[in-house]
This record gives sequence, C-alpha cells and structure tokens, in this order.
Amino acid sequence: MSEQRDRDIDGFFSSDRVAGRGDAVTLTDESYRSFLFDVDDPHLAEWRGQVWREFAARRTDHPFVQELLADWRALYDEPFRGVTSDGSVQDVWDLGDVGEAEEPALVEAAEGALAALSPAERERATYSLDAPEWRAWSNPEFVIHEVGIRLEDLGDETVRAILRLVEQSLSPEGYARVTEAMNLNGFLGELTDLPMVMNNRSYFFAVYGDPSTGAPWGWQLFGHHVALHFVMIGGRHVVAPCFLGAEPALTGGERAPIFDHRERLALALAASLTRSQRTEAIVYDSVLDPRMPEGRLHPADERHVAGAFRDNRVIPYEGIRATDLHDAQRGLLRDIVADFHLLLREDQRRLALAEFDAHIDDTWFSWYGAADGSQPVYFRVQSPVIVAELDNHAGVWLSNTEPARFHVHTTLRLPNGNDYGHALRRQWALTHSDD
Repeated sequence: MSEQRDRDIDGFFSSDRVAGRGDAVTLTDESYRSFLFDVDDPHLAEWRGQVWREFAARRTDHPFVQELLADWRALYDEPFRGVTSDGSVQDVWDLGDVGEAEEPALVEAAEGALAALSPAERERATYSLDAPEWRAWSNPEFVIHEVGIRLEDLGDETVRAILRLVEQSLSPEGYARVTEAMNLNGFLGELTDLPMVMNNRSYFFAVYGDPSTGAPWGWQLFGHHVALHFVMIGGRHVVAPCFLGAEPALTGGERAPIFDHRERLALALAASLTRSQRTEAIVYDSVLDPRMPEGRLHPADERHVAGAFRDNRVIPYEGIRATDLHDAQRGLLRDIVADFHLLLREDQRRLALAEFDAHIDDTWFSWYGAADGSQPVYFRVQSPVIVAELDNHAGVWLSNTEPARFHVHTTLRLPNGNDYGHALRRQWALTHSDD
C-alpha cells in the first residue's frame, strides 16, 4: 500500500498517528528529503493551481474535517475562561507597577501599518480590544476563520509596514524565529510546488484596540505554523497564545533545526534524570505508547494539548515536580522556559521568568519517549503561569506516517486566564475605571 493510500482518515491524516503500538518509534538518519512526494503525486497534484480560498473550501469539505471544525466551533463559542490544571481559575497574575508607557516607537509602527492599508483594508483589519476574533486563530494550512487581512493579498510596502510592527514588538531573536517559521512555510510551498497554498505570506493580520492611546491594545498574526498574539498593557507585554511550528523544521541540512536549542536543552534535562526521577518524569515510554487513554492522541494535534481553540482546556499536571529536580536540572528547566519566551523583549522576558520563578514549587515537567534522543518526543512544562510544549509530528505534506524531528509543533499558553493578556487587561481596567 502506498504512503498516499495509508492516509486513510482524509487523504492527509493517517490513522497511524493515533494508533498505539507496542514497539517504540525510532528516529532514523534519513533526511526529510527522503519523504518528499513526487510533485506529480495525486497527494499534491490535486491541489495545484488553486489559490488559498479555493483550497480551503475543498479541503474543509471532507466529512472528517467537517466533524473537526464542528468540534472547534463549539470550543470557540464557549465564553473565555482560560487554560487550567483542574477547572478552577487561580488568581496568580499581577500587573504590578509597570507604568503607563505608550512606547512611541511601537505605537508609531502600529500607526504606520494601519496607514499603509486602504480604508477598506483598515476596516477589515481592526477590531475592538474585546472582540471574540482574538480566539478565531488556527494553524492548519487551510483557512477556518478569515480574521483581518491576508498578507499575500497586500502589496510589498504594506507587508513591510506590518512586519515592521511585528519586529518592533518582539525581541530581535524572537522576530528572527517568527520570520524563519514563515519562510519555512514558503520553502514547503516550493518543495510541494504549491506556492499559492503555502508561502511566507500565508497569514492573517489584525489590530485590536487603539494603538494611539494609553489603553491596552494589540495585534494578531496567524496562519500555517505561525500564530502570534501580542498585547501591550501599560508597560507590560504579553505574547500568548503562541504557536510556532514547521514542516520541514530544517532546510536541507545546511542549517540547524528551527527549535534545535530548545530540543537540546530538553534532551539534556531528560538525560540528566536519575532512574527514580525518570519513573516520575517519563509519563509514556513512546509518543505512540498503547497505554495512552482513549482521546489522548488527536489526529490533527497528535499529542499537543494547548493549540488552536483550546482556550479553556483543563490540562492536569503530570510528570515530575520541579522541587524533585536538583539545582542544575532546575536551571535547564528555566532555560527551556526562557526559550519559549524568546519572542518577548529581554526586559519583558525577565518579568515572565520572575513569574515562573515565583511558582517553581508548583511547576511540572513531563516527557513522552526515550530520554536519549533516539526517538521522537513530546514534552511539556506546566505551572500556574505557563503551559509550554513541543511535539514531534507525523507528516502532512511529507510522506512520513510516524512522528519525526523534521515536523514540529510548539505551543505557549499563559494559564489561569492570561492568554491574550486577558487577566492583566482586566486588572488595568479596574485601576482605570474613572479614566
């Protein structure tokens, strides 16, 4: 049976990705290029020449995708509460004395992005700060909700103005990480000869609130393997939810994988665990461990639990508590968290890490797979102020039906109600009720 026919769920997703198996999935030395479809393969040729809207209409017409969209729609329609560990929202967020800085350069970049739009584009791209469209983001290559304006429909100067806002909002290394993920999506479009389905402008952009005032405001950028939400509340920045991924997660072998540093830190931590620590930390021996309960593996999300439309998910703690790690191991754990917060400017990252430190006694690290780098892995860091995960995935546009290191999804959430800066925005509103 061909790899194409093995994708028996809907032509893209294989049941192999959700089927537990007794033998471990092992990594090979094969390049992702070994798993490229021939450009004339029906898996690719069926979509050739279609623009993104045509592709989305046909792709979402499949009964499996319709069922998936119905599930996601029900989640989207829920009132926002926030990710929790047990269904109860904890009061853990404190805006503190962060001042009222408007950051003129950032506001100027936002105004420049809006000024570059036509009146009709500006109307489509702007929303009130409390608009529900914040939560309409998704990460597949097929469009679910059209929110804002799509970059590939805009002129070069307009796109540059929008990206200047993104760059001004993030750290230099964070902006590089984001644009690398966008460019890898373009690279995937080249590999598959589907540049009108996947390119480095396959993203929707929107602004929430008024960047010209001292009140909170933000922006959103989302599409295939990139979904960012930036909010400024006084002098505090929030970049969450954040979804970054790539297929392939490296380009041709001449460059390191996009998440190489994060993965190396995590593998170093996993390898450092003692036998008794591994008993706690390694929740499942394989990413397709047959001991996983029904529903733990999702045909689209695989193992990650904090992706699109999961704003209210209850994610129980699992793995090993940070208090059961020694100092060097906790240092590695903190370095992993710092890399998840890479998109924040350095001063903002320090604030986020201080919050992480304050909850270290209630922080957990969980691991699925071997601890020696021989297998694909899933890991999660979770506390009252962070849910951060990395998951190796099976192919969608590549033919590997088992998880591999060259397809990666990562997510970052701020649980207990601070995704989209919601908890800090609420605090700001209470202190400015008379303004």
